[in-house]
Amino acid sequence: MSKKTVLHFDALAPVQSPKLTVFTFVAKAADVARIARIERAGRDDGGILQGFQRPQIAGHIREIRDYLEKPNSILPNAIVIAFMGGARLKRATSAGDRRRELIVDISDGPPGWIVDGQQRFTALSELRGRNFEVLVSGFLCETEEELQKQFILVNNTRPLPKALVYELLPKVGDLPPRMSNRSQAALVTEALNYRKGSSLKGLIKQQTNPKGSIRDTVLQRVIMNSLSDGALRLYAGEDQMLLQHGVTMMSEFYHAVQHVFADDWTGKTPKTSRLVHGTGIIALGYVMDFLNGTTGAVSRDEFARGLQLLKGKTAWSDGEWQFGSERRRWNGLQNVPADVRQLTLYLVQVLKRGLAKTSKAA
Repeated sequence: MSKKTVLHFDALAPVQSPKLTVFTFVAKAADVARIARIERAGRDDGGILQGFQRPQIAGHIREIRDYLEKPNSILPNAIVIAFMGGARLKRATSAGDRRRELIVDISDGPPGWIVDGQQRFTALSELRGRNFEVLVSGFLCETEEELQKQFILVNNTRPLPKALVYELLPKVGDLPPRMSNRSQAALVTEALNYRKGSSLKGLIKQQTNPKGSIRDTVLQRVIMNSLSDGALRLYAGEDQMLLQHGVTMMSEFYHAVQHVFADDWTGKTPKTSRLVHGTGIIALGYVMDFLNGTTGAVSRDEFARGLQLLKGKTAWSDGEWQFGSERRRWNGLQNVPADVRQLTLYLVQVLKRGLAKTSKAA
């Protein structure tokens, strides 16, 4: 059996949270690399989210490194590291004593994750001829969910890319209400983008899927609108029901959209078709809610029957929209509230007239 390799640091442990142990210490940059690693956000072959750090920003790292190479440079900002095992603090020798000894087991590699300061850490690792000492703040957590939660909250002062935050939200509980609402939308978006058989599989653009054509934040707006007062409202707050029934219904709806408007969908991008543009996606979300509420549509065939009423009356990728007395070129619609509202009202009015005619004919 291999011998344990451990590092010892003199630390201070302030009393902050009854659930999390927090401490701070000084370490050489080389030692930080031995006890912690950067785990970037990505997806495995099954579409499961791994890691949480954003991509490196080369220009920012270069600026930090160039500064740190100067003889009078300082780095007062602490690097924040989370440990989920592999590290422990020795008990204080007396009550009220904040001095502790941090013991880190690096026998199996770095046990910590860098939660904040990844760009500073990368710049430090590229320095030559200077073994910089840095301030390190650390905390011990018991679960990966707690680690990801603290990552979001620690980085909230300097916002991360929103799309990355939204991808992480489904993995974390006990969040503020505004984040919880978005969390359900992100949960559905993730399922639609990675679930086998989904009509939107691989088509949603995320931090971990940059090749997608439909922006995740746009689809999340559709989902939040529907959860509030639409086809998904019965599943609001019920994650399992939402994943079982809500995701299936949305997949069926977009399957119908792809079939009915195949020429405006297949091979198109937001620049070449307003059907896959934010304006069209959000407006179609209201169409889904309308058809579900009016006709009870939940399957692709049921949705397709309703969408057929729009055929010949749209200008997704060429021609003009006829909004009453106003004519708008197909690509003149932008993803702004006024245009989304105008397009939504138009599509719903066309559907109402078409359904009324169908009802009379029956």
